[in-house]
Order: sequence, then structure tokens, then C-alpha cells
Amino acid sequence: MLYKVTVKSDLNSNGVRLEKGMSVEVAFHQKATLSSLLSDGKGQELVINAFKTKYGVDVKKAGAFTSRYLDLETIN
Repeated sequence: MLYKVTVKSDLNSNGVRLEKGMSVEVAFHQKATLSSLLSDGKGQELVINAFKTKYGVDVKKAGAFTSRYLDLETIN
């Protein structure tokens, strides 16, 4: 399944700046919620790598691995 993970609000933490609207698409092997995607080791890796590749930022280091800062949308 394909998911879009989007930053919901600005965050500047641990030397990492995230801006509202930053988003990445990740393909995950099963139907997921944000919490299940981010708690799964492979899901975490997918999201971290997608943000690093596209924006050069580490969302985990920023402390943004929560529903407070991230939103999940199912694309298909």
C-alpha cells in the first residue's frame, strides 16, 4: 500500500527544522495507521529514509515521530 506522510506543524528541535506541509510517499507491505507504521522497524526506516532523501532531515532526531507532528494519508 502507498502512504503519504506529512508534517502537520513547524518544528525546530535538536538542530533539525521541519516545516508544515513537508511530505513523502512510502510503500508499506500492509494496511497501516500512523502509530503502527511508526512503531514497525521497517516502517520507521522507510519514513526516516524518505525524509532524509527528499529534504535532508531526520524526523526521528527532531522528535517528530508522533501524531502531533505527522499525518498519514492512504493513497491506495
